Amino acid sequence: MGVHIGIDLGGTNVRVASVTDNGEVEEMMQEATEAEQGSRYTIEKMIRMVESISEGKQIEGIGIGAPGPLDPARGVILDPPNLPGWDEVPIVKHFADHFDVPVQLNNDANAAALAEARFGSGEGYESVFYITVSTGVGGGLVLNGKVLNGAQGYAGEIGNMILNPHGYQYSNLNKGALESYSSGTAMAERFHEHFGSYGGAEDVFSLVSQGDEKAQRIVDEAIEYLAMGIANITHIVNPDVFVLGGGVMNAGELIWVPLRDRLEDYLYPGLVPHINLKPAALSGEAGVIGAALLPQQ
Repeated sequence: MGVHIGIDLGGTNVRVASVTDNGEVEEMMQEATEAEQGSRYTIEKMIRMVESISEGKQIEGIGIGAPGPLDPARGVILDPPNLPGWDEVPIVKHFADHFDVPVQLNNDANAAALAEARFGSGEGYESVFYITVSTGVGGGLVLNGKVLNGAQGYAGEIGNMILNPHGYQYSNLNKGALESYSSGTAMAERFHEHFGSYGGAEDVFSLVSQGDEKAQRIVDEAIEYLAMGIANITHIVNPDVFVLGGGVMNAGELIWVPLRDRLEDYLYPGLVPHINLKPAALSGEAGVIGAALLPQQ
């Protein structure tokens, strides 16, 4: 029996893992991405990592989860903000030519969605919508065990969903996009505006637990827009379950309880008893597990 290789390519680190048929990580390696060195430099590093982790074993397939935008059909990374200078990089061809095995590329959020649907909190459901609320906000829809990519591979890009056309704007996102309100980056921006110093989402939640009213307003705003986003997705897709992961969602009842309450206000009354929110189960391994599943779809 061969091994399934999952690669989680991030702006800071790249992780390569061998994954069993039942979704367990056998071995994992991590190195700095060094994206500024150029795509060829990093890809050659990734190839060496795959060779090392699969030494003496037959590779069944290689899956790559990477920041978008990208084109899964062509296996090309387009121009992701997290990987500056990586424009039109045919990453799948590099791996397929070197290893001569099936290779599949997809958005990192889609890879994590696939893992959670198959082996995590979405296991047993026909339709699973995964949302990660971390540095950014991303999503992925899995239907009957397969990721929905969309015509150009942009399905699930919920971070760019417009919720306030007169609101905040970050980078190349739409003005008033979900990510501009509910992400860890957005909360850090609000923290700086209110407190005059720099801190992240963890600092905001820490102050909330101490009863700080300004910090509570930051969290309330983030929850308000996240609830709007989930309500919009519900009315369009109506999935069996939402699986929510990412660092911001680790705040426990400080975010989960008010999120459920606010969400109910935006749903058709008939949907309220059926809304199903679950925390992600696979934590930091979802990316590599899901990537390893990509060639098996």
